[in-house]
Amino acid sequence: MPFHAESLLLKTLAERGFIHQCTDEQALDSRAAAGPLVGYAGFDMTADSLHIGNLVSLMTLRRFQQAGHKPIVLLGGGTTSVGDPSGRDTTRPTLSSDQIAANQASIRGLLGRFVTFGEGPTDAILVDNADWLESLAYLPFLREVGRHITLNRMLTFDSVRLRLEREQPLTFLEFNYMILQAYDFVELHKRHGCVVQMGGSDQWGNIVGGVELGRKLVGATLFGLTTPLITTASGAKMGKTAQGAVWLKAERLAPYAYAQFWRNTEDADVGRFLRLFTDLPLEEIKRLELLQGAEINAAKKVLAFETTALCHGRAAAEAAASTAEATFAQGGVGEDLPTFTLAPGQSALVIDAAVAVGLATSRGEAKRLIEQGGLRLGERVVTDIGDRLAAEDLPPGQTLRLSAGKKRHAVIKRER
Repeated sequence: MPFHAESLLLKTLAERGFIHQCTDEQALDSRAAAGPLVGYAGFDMTADSLHIGNLVSLMTLRRFQQAGHKPIVLLGGGTTSVGDPSGRDTTRPTLSSDQIAANQASIRGLLGRFVTFGEGPTDAILVDNADWLESLAYLPFLREVGRHITLNRMLTFDSVRLRLEREQPLTFLEFNYMILQAYDFVELHKRHGCVVQMGGSDQWGNIVGGVELGRKLVGATLFGLTTPLITTASGAKMGKTAQGAVWLKAERLAPYAYAQFWRNTEDADVGRFLRLFTDLPLEEIKRLELLQGAEINAAKKVLAFETTALCHGRAAAEAAASTAEATFAQGGVGEDLPTFTLAPGQSALVIDAAVAVGLATSRGEAKRLIEQGGLRLGERVVTDIGDRLAAEDLPPGQTLRLSAGKKRHAVIKRER
């Protein structure tokens, strides 16, 4: 940090690696040291679950609340229908109002795992920007808000500039997203006294737009803070795997698979991820990240347990750890592995079983696994893409392990 932080908020965020950019770090630090602040982060409803790409923002809200401030979780019921162009070359798919409402209802249940909601002075509140965006009258909005936002300024922000430089279409609908997000910040300031917006580094332009609009429209001093884009030590984008997004909802991704994602963290990332994604004390993290060689696996087990406990609860984390122990350390088959069940008289292609349990995202990927010698049934390497397994090949109640590589496993079993 360029200065010594006075506030617990800025000190914690800096020590744990959350700060990428801030509109006025010193002024925000002074405000945070003087008393509780209200701040928000927003999430659009593009799917029925949040994913690891949203996790840094969720943890930022958590740190904000832990430091004695009041977080607002903004669900983008209105902005989801527009589509954020940030970091994209193509227009996001248009969702119906019913799809957005269903996604929002599904996501609500995830949020209480990361922040505490309630009526207290630092309890989080949940708001939906559809409450004010859907009632806006177009001409009054243009007159009152549009005159404060220049195209010159909008074209300097990466979300717009990079799209145009790559000669990719940017619709007028998407172009309005920045204006609507800026207006969200002002509306939250008027309704709830919100003075801080937090988000990923790709949101910098949108956040600065809200800070500037607040100053011009209502004379407010607002702050924006972004977190860094999280990449692995090898340069890969955090959460991008061969199996797709790493979802936070158990129905989308089983807690065991979620824990294994963290268990497979690269050695060089363990300390950083413990700071960002767990509540472990910094002294304990410093001890764990000093482990070398095979001992670093102990730190990875702690990372997997703590991240899974936070997202899915301690019981799920303990079950995932027990399954991992049975599967890897003892060479058995853990109870919590993804399972493909064959009814009596039923048979299935092994490639279809691999897709069903999430070892591959498609039959094409499963075929490539087989061609590369990466799919195993028990101790046997699967070599034929037409390999079929029948229920009668398994004794009732017995299981057979299906593996992709050395680290991803599932179970095939026959119904009793």
